[in-house]
Amino acid sequence: MRLLLVEDDAAMRSTLQRALGRRGWQVATCDDGTKVLAQWRAAPPEAVVLDLSLPGIDGLQVLEQARRDGLATPVLILTARGTVGDRIIGLNTGADDYLPKPFDLDELEARLRALVRRRGEAVDDPAAGNLQFGGLVYDHDGGAFHHRDEVLELTPRESALLQALMARPGRAVTKERLFEIVFAGEQDVQYEAVEVVVYRLRKKLAHTGVSLVTLRGLGYLLKIG
Repeated sequence: MRLLLVEDDAAMRSTLQRALGRRGWQVATCDDGTKVLAQWRAAPPEAVVLDLSLPGIDGLQVLEQARRDGLATPVLILTARGTVGDRIIGLNTGADDYLPKPFDLDELEARLRALVRRRGEAVDDPAAGNLQFGGLVYDHDGGAFHHRDEVLELTPRESALLQALMARPGRAVTKERLFEIVFAGEQDVQYEAVEVVVYRLRKKLAHTGVSLVTLRGLGYLLKIG
């Protein structure tokens, strides 16, 4: 699995690259915020580990720009900024997970594998190619959703949920199944968290002509109009 490690501390970067490499990861590294996005686009990884304190551009600014550009790769923030406020800011900016330093390597790898698994389970067949529903198009290779040639600014969780619904056009997907897809491997999350992702995604689809409908007792589906 390909990983992009964005860390400006040379010792930490080298240690993680070696340790994760021994566990089967192909680890590319970057130590400058101004270079991250170009490297990310040139060789799309399956997950990104992003430090916040970077030279050039702060990690949160990098993440915000990546999501605006439609880069939907799962991102785990790894930083010494461990307050609740920092975590909320990171998650609201588009991060999928947050691990404060110091950390356990086994936990880091487990979280990364959960993020990759969640992304891969977003559709029944990850190699199915592009998806289309109404005016919405999912570009499988680029990992982004488009509406009339405009990239939708979705978080990875919103993206995973929308992929799951678009893979089953006109059919309801249960809340339990969506939970398994969007929050795969996460132990301390309640089923109601799916409703939060649905709410946010519904607002972002408001101008697309595609509606996200709740069917009580059945789940959720997409419809045109």
